[in-house]
Amino acid sequence: MREVVQRGLWFDEFEEGVRYLHRPGRTVTEADNVLFTTLTMNPQPLHLDAAWSARTEFGRPLVNSLFTLSTLVGQSVAQLTLGTLVANLGFGEVAFPRPVFVGDTLYGESTVVSKRWSASRPGQGVLVLAHVARNQHGDEVATASRTMLVWGREAGERAPAAGGGEAGEDALGGDAAGEASG
Repeated sequence: MREVVQRGLWFDEFEEGVRYLHRPGRTVTEADNVLFTTLTMNPQPLHLDAAWSARTEFGRPLVNSLFTLSTLVGQSVAQLTLGTLVANLGFGEVAFPRPVFVGDTLYGESTVVSKRWSASRPGQGVLVLAHVARNQHGDEVATASRTMLVWGREAGERAPAAGGGEAGEDALGGDAAGEASG
């Protein structure tokens, strides 16, 4: 019997200018906001104190913007980098043009901005994505560029960790982290 393991795309499969729409969306709950905010030790009353937030221009608590960013990146994993990512190299140009509130549904999309084979890590490529999160009304609520190192198909199929999930930044050796700017 032939088996198919769910995975993201190999570096070779990415094409510049292609936009990937990540579905399903994710409706944000109060528990999400409180748990994320307290787990990350952020005591900001704008996220945790409904009475205090009611006196702000927003009139209610805002969802923690780093939860929004994390959800946006997380929505891309199954479709793009599950088991094919070597490491995140960096984020740039992060913005939150509109607030997110409990009850909003986030939809992510990613566009391939650029790609090139790594000069120092054979079989791996440097990929830059532009991520966008939209709410249920289609309004942009978060944007970010993300640079990462991704396995090429041939090398990735030989790698012992391929298909085993995403690796952290500490998986890099040598000068690969310096490739984020290149």
